[in-house]
Amino acid sequence: MNQDEEFIVKIVREWDQQSLLTLFRAGGWWREEWDPAHIPDLVRASFAFAVAIHVADRVTAGMGRLISDGTSDAYIQDLVILQEYRGRGIGAGIVRALVDHCMSHNITWMALIAEPGTEDFYGTLGFSRMNGYVPMLFTGGSP
Repeated sequence: MNQDEEFIVKIVREWDQQSLLTLFRAGGWWREEWDPAHIPDLVRASFAFAVAIHVADRVTAGMGRLISDGTSDAYIQDLVILQEYRGRGIGAGIVRALVDHCMSHNITWMALIAEPGTEDFYGTLGFSRMNGYVPMLFTGGSP
């Protein structure tokens, strides 16, 4: 758990569904046809799920998660901070908690797909561009 004067970051196995739904919507990742009842499964099925709680406001201000087999590599995804809490180090705190979780399981290969304009942010946290690789997204057809 990372503590600061303003926020607490911790790895959780369950969390308030409505708070997480608010964060998924803030990230632009939630489709209204999806059933929010699946959010608890998403948290439990993640290798690690981190939340940041703003202490004074008692608000879940951010989240991020790790996808991994728990042995060889891990992917950070769904990192989002509510707009009104950005710029306070919360995102960095979440990334550090997720990296620490990987390191505690001897997983040193970690990757993520960064949004445009966030490369410097992730660079300060030890991430660098993966030259020679292209992120791909399944968009249809026969696999």
